[in-house]
Amino acid sequence: MHRARKRFGQNFLQDQGIIHAIVRLINPSSDMHVIEIGPGLGALTRPLLSNLTHLDLLEIDRDLVAYWQHENLSGLTVIEGDALKFDFNKWAQQRSEKSGLCKVVGNLPYNISSPLLFHLVSAASHIDEQVFMLQAEVVERMVAQAGSSDFSRLSVMLQARYDMELVLEVPPEAFEPAPKVNSAVVRMIPRKEFHLNFAQWSALEQVVAAAFSQRRKMLRTNLQPFSSRLKLSEDELKVRAQDISVDRYIEWAKLLAN
Repeated sequence: MHRARKRFGQNFLQDQGIIHAIVRLINPSSDMHVIEIGPGLGALTRPLLSNLTHLDLLEIDRDLVAYWQHENLSGLTVIEGDALKFDFNKWAQQRSEKSGLCKVVGNLPYNISSPLLFHLVSAASHIDEQVFMLQAEVVERMVAQAGSSDFSRLSVMLQARYDMELVLEVPPEAFEPAPKVNSAVVRMIPRKEFHLNFAQWSALEQVVAAAFSQRRKMLRTNLQPFSSRLKLSEDELKVRAQDISVDRYIEWAKLLAN
């Protein structure tokens, strides 16, 4: 029996009601291409595979890689690797050569969730949907609206690229071992009307990082290096980063990139 490993942030989902709810959300069908990050002992893997022709698993823990290879399930491809270094763009392009939607799913380890979400942005143009279980606090920040205390750099950068919703709350007792935090499931659909080029996206990263660098300070201070180019209004100089809409940050990024 595989024991959960702390260094990989493993907590295995075991509540059948929640498992079925997540599988319904993913809505697997025979022509769909799905990669599951961190399958663990297969709470989602087995029900997904029963509705898919093919499923890719991405797993870093060698013992679990060996476990899945030994299971030798029809239609299952086991990829040993680190999700933070995996080329999701290449995976999606190869898979989408055939018809069918491309989805990335998983119960993400809490210790790598933010860097992994940023890493996945680079593949968003080839992925149709992402469904992840994450720490509830992270999901609340992802979907927070401007003006809320949860609105952060993560909110702006992800909302610039995806439409997102918190679709399910998951209590600690749904897992073994039970984590010390609540979890939530988020659905992320890449925005079709996304038109930022590489230079504009880099400018967005810069201006958002600067704006949120000292959360309690006004933009007059945080955005001083950019102020002449951004033409901030008097009102904008007097507010904090969390009070500015995602669309306004995108406008600033376009100004900076020019």
